[in-house]
Amino acid sequence: MDAIRYDVSAARSRRVTAEFLEQHPGRHRFVCAVVATDSELAGVGRALERQVFDATFGNDATVMAAEYGPYEKNSLFFVVLDRRRGIPAGVARMIESTGAGVKTIDDAPGHIGVGVDEILAAHGMDGGTVWDCATLAVRPEYRGRGTSLLVSSLLYRTFLVMGQRRGVRHAVSMLDRGAYRGIGLLGTPLRPLAGSGPFAYLGSPENRAVYMDFPAIAPAVVRHAATLRRGARPGPGLLRRGGLRRFVYARMAATAARRVGTGQGLDHLIVVPGDSDPNVTFVLREARVPDHRTGRSTGG
Repeated sequence: MDAIRYDVSAARSRRVTAEFLEQHPGRHRFVCAVVATDSELAGVGRALERQVFDATFGNDATVMAAEYGPYEKNSLFFVVLDRRRGIPAGVARMIESTGAGVKTIDDAPGHIGVGVDEILAAHGMDGGTVWDCATLAVRPEYRGRGTSLLVSSLLYRTFLVMGQRRGVRHAVSMLDRGAYRGIGLLGTPLRPLAGSGPFAYLGSPENRAVYMDFPAIAPAVVRHAATLRRGARPGPGLLRRGGLRRFVYARMAATAARRVGTGQGLDHLIVVPGDSDPNVTFVLREARVPDHRTGRSTGG
């Protein structure tokens, strides 16, 4: 493996992407690859992290290496690739530990005035695997209504599927204002870390440190999707000013929450290289979060 870099060239990124897609053919436009830190595709993901975070927060390659380099050995990358264009569309980085040793918990005390031991005690983090949703970055052209939030939804769904598969018990994250609103839109149960409020962090003027009870996320998102669907039915409100826009937004949010919570339309797009014949796309059916019926991040 080459030295960890955040400035992979566009040409190399396209080559690595093309090689992966050739090894994992499919008819769907997007695929989400789950790769370890020593994968060349992780390098493609880091380059996209840096591009988006530099444009949004002013975090250049030097800052990214200094901030996330110490956690490389415990990092897992989700890289969404666009088959049609042959480029990465989005990336998320998970840092795994059992408490202290993930970036959010290591950094939080200096911003919220609460020590690591108090943070862990406040959320019952006395054992079990912890995931830090350290970064989530989506190219601008894959955000919003035009793409039905598909790329970000695929990243969130991969988080649920792989987290369940790896036995994650707790999740934490640093979220800027936009990411906090976007993830909350899905119905994700977010709790302020140790009761903390917003603070400035790595170029984000309004950042929140949050805790998530991992096993509770998928059922909460499924319930929220059902609530959104009930509220997104055509009615007299469509005739009011802005009514159609609110209706379309509510329908889009309901669809995204349903996809993330149940995996419908997304699970077959998740690929874990090495889990099967390298020439066959691996479908995570056995890791599917059941339908209970009844990074710091940017982009979405």
